[in-house]
Amino acid sequence: MSKERTSGSNPPSLLCLGETMVLMTADAGPLEENSHLGIHVGGAESNVASGLAHLGHEVEWFSRVGDDPFGRIILDFLRGRGVRLDGVVVDGTRPTGIYFKDRDGDASRVYYYRSGSAASAMGPADVASLSLESRSLCHVSGITAALSAPANELMQRVVIDRTLPDVLVSFDVNYRAALWPRAAAAPRLLELARGADIVVVGRDEAQVLWGTVEAEDVREILPDAAHLVVKDAGIGATHFAGGHATHQPALQADVVEPVGAGDAFAAGFLSGLVREFEVPRALRLGHLMAGLTLQHVSDLPALPAAEAILAVSALEGEGWANIRLNGSHLNDLKPLLPKGNARVE
Repeated sequence: MSKERTSGSNPPSLLCLGETMVLMTADAGPLEENSHLGIHVGGAESNVASGLAHLGHEVEWFSRVGDDPFGRIILDFLRGRGVRLDGVVVDGTRPTGIYFKDRDGDASRVYYYRSGSAASAMGPADVASLSLESRSLCHVSGITAALSAPANELMQRVVIDRTLPDVLVSFDVNYRAALWPRAAAAPRLLELARGADIVVVGRDEAQVLWGTVEAEDVREILPDAAHLVVKDAGIGATHFAGGHATHQPALQADVVEPVGAGDAFAAGFLSGLVREFEVPRALRLGHLMAGLTLQHVSDLPALPAAEAILAVSALEGEGWANIRLNGSHLNDLKPLLPKGNARVE
């Protein structure tokens, strides 16, 4: 086994940890009607890392990949997106996970081939490779806890048995019914969420897991998170901090493919927190990143310039409410901005 290295530089303060796979999908229609498939890269935590890198942050992704073409595709892609890969382990004994997305009209179904993958071998022994003492924020998701017993134990070490209180832990619940049954997932994901500083969860998945109905119900069972964000699909997101709640409506957006939008939201919201934006703007940045990702079949489409994305996230009131994103905005966000809009750093 070997490790990726970036020589002569300190670890980035932002770290994302979790499995990434190669995605095979047709440009249009069901898989069985296509003889040629596109190759993409997808993984919840690396999607977040890529989004953060695009928005101008120095960020590292940690995982394990196989010593195979799929692993090399992942590393080349993320490196090209500006994501640091200092500690990634290349495993010569286990394969890189792959998955297929079958699209039929507006619906998609995903088929995973990840059992025994290199990433499933992540475990407590990897904690030393994470250089947590150098981080300000570590982002993880519930997917990792479902991969294997060692990966679940790694989550225990990072999220719950913490020895470095200054490292903020961000946790996206990301329940995947294909990976583990609700009866096993619900208590474990609740335990992990209660151990995190920042929690992102969908209102619908919280209802499936824990029987909550409204965003306020989720806050009742997660009262201690410094930042709790409950997403409600295309309606909006509600942020809870202390005794305060802030709701930010989502923007209107065409939908080509929903998979990956939640990770894009997390990247935007976390970027807003790191930049110390006011909560409404951090939520808008999350919504905007999600809306742009909805315009493409890939989890990680090429995005407009970060400066333009940040400028649009500053819009308020009618300026925000009147936005409707479509595929053309992946190339140019300027039509959404008022004339003479100031440069936003």
